[in-house]
Amino acid sequence: MEAADLGAIWLTLKLASITTIALLLLGTPLAWWLVRTQSRLKPAIRSIVALPLILPPTVIGFYLLVFMGPNGAFGKLTQSLGWGVLPFTFIGLVLASMVYSLPFVVQPLYNAFEAIGPRPLEVAATLRASPLDTFFSVVVPLAKPGYITALVMGFAHTVGEFGVVLMIGGNIPDKTRVVSVQIYDHVDALEYAQAHSLAAILLLFSFVVLLLLYRVNAGRTEAARGYLS
Repeated sequence: MEAADLGAIWLTLKLASITTIALLLLGTPLAWWLVRTQSRLKPAIRSIVALPLILPPTVIGFYLLVFMGPNGAFGKLTQSLGWGVLPFTFIGLVLASMVYSLPFVVQPLYNAFEAIGPRPLEVAATLRASPLDTFFSVVVPLAKPGYITALVMGFAHTVGEFGVVLMIGGNIPDKTRVVSVQIYDHVDALEYAQAHSLAAILLLFSFVVLLLLYRVNAGRTEAARGYLS
């Protein structure tokens, strides 16, 4: 395996790790608010969060490129702060990955929070637990399967990105060139052996991810059956 391949693997793992951690921090309060709110904006916000599920990656990448570019609203803000523009940088890649992988983190958390129901919260309230203490002592432990699913899906989805990362990050070695782009480069150069090596790694990774999710869900189902019996 070439040094460029190893560099792409390392950059991909770095990108996926940072993106997943950031999405868990952002997705937790967002998912909890969506579960608890009675706002009329809830359907619209849920639709916005879920947009990356159906929009082509190139469409998302295009609008993010415009938004973060020198003439975009966010681009003007970053330039005024002295940060320059974020397209074709690693930070820009992280932000784009967060947008693209957002529903794969928020939806599992939303489902886990919704399944808890009001009863545990009412019991905690009778014990005079504060809302923050209730969340971390009651909600988070009960939502553990949802957190595992969100972590795995967010990480895996970021690893498999192509269209968004190519449009926002370009193809800069050791800066924005991730594994999916590196595979494309190998195929474009008719270097099929190198492409096979990287593709096999992603194939194995995807299989392990699905196996882990099925085991987690199976364990959760068995635990629920045992509780009911």
